[in-house]
Amino acid sequence: MTSRNQTVISKFLLLGLPIPPEDQHLFYALFLAMYLTTVLGNLIIIILIQLDSHLHTPMYLFLSNLSFADFCFSSVTMPKLLQNMQSQDPSIPYAGCLTQIYFFLYFGDLGNFLLVVMAYDRYVAICFPLHYTTIMNPKLCVRLVVLSWVLTTFHAMIHTLLMARLSFCENYVIPHYFCDMSTLLKLACSDTHDNELAIFILGGPIVVLPFLLIIVSYTKIISSIFKVPSSQGIRKAFSTCGSHLSVVSLFYGTVIGLYLCPSANNSPVKETVMSLMYTMVTPMLNPFIYSLRNRDMKEALERVVFKKQISFFL
Repeated sequence: MTSRNQTVISKFLLLGLPIPPEDQHLFYALFLAMYLTTVLGNLIIIILIQLDSHLHTPMYLFLSNLSFADFCFSSVTMPKLLQNMQSQDPSIPYAGCLTQIYFFLYFGDLGNFLLVVMAYDRYVAICFPLHYTTIMNPKLCVRLVVLSWVLTTFHAMIHTLLMARLSFCENYVIPHYFCDMSTLLKLACSDTHDNELAIFILGGPIVVLPFLLIIVSYTKIISSIFKVPSSQGIRKAFSTCGSHLSVVSLFYGTVIGLYLCPSANNSPVKETVMSLMYTMVTPMLNPFIYSLRNRDMKEALERVVFKKQISFFL
């Protein structure tokens, strides 16, 4: 019975977003604009950091990796969503669904770990400015980045292999716009205990612990700056941490709510809309929050453009 069910499922149907037919073109244009903004914003950051030697510092090494992770994370789901909004056959092959799950987890986890590394970098820079270059030496920075890439590989592979062991019955319609792991578990007709146990056990060190480390880092940063009795110090604290924490809270709040603390009252429509926050909105906002409104990035952009103009006229 199990092997028959496994061979029957060669593809899944993605129901997509609950958008009325008359509004499809409007939302298609909106999502396309958001995706292009995400791609352009993150590519600009990566290119600027590569071209400008002034940005060859630990902070911007982490930023370039975060931008790459955000670009790839958005690209895992958005192109398929846009394609299905214009298609009469919103299906995805079984192998393609597993592939999407793997890379969704991979780049989501990578961005997660890089946010922690960046929070630690800012903590050292503000709380221990005289020892910053000693602590955040090139060897440690490379190790932190490599460790982030390696850890995400194992986590994504574990969940993907566990998903591949499941069998699915007649119901192969996914009430989502991508192959969401928790949604697929509800469609499985075989035992999902191992999958749920892996989510529970790995969810702490992969999601909750990084979130707590980020909160602790920024709490210490704010506490350190408040020790300077000046309005300028207070403004610097909120400028440094406020916008960063808002995006971090948006990302982790929806992820923890959806996967680690799911509510029985959550409808598929509500879960789908909540997923938009961390799959579409956060990768689009990160370039503005972390870099494009940063003075160093603006100066780097001016230098690169100025050099291009000079070389053009010469």
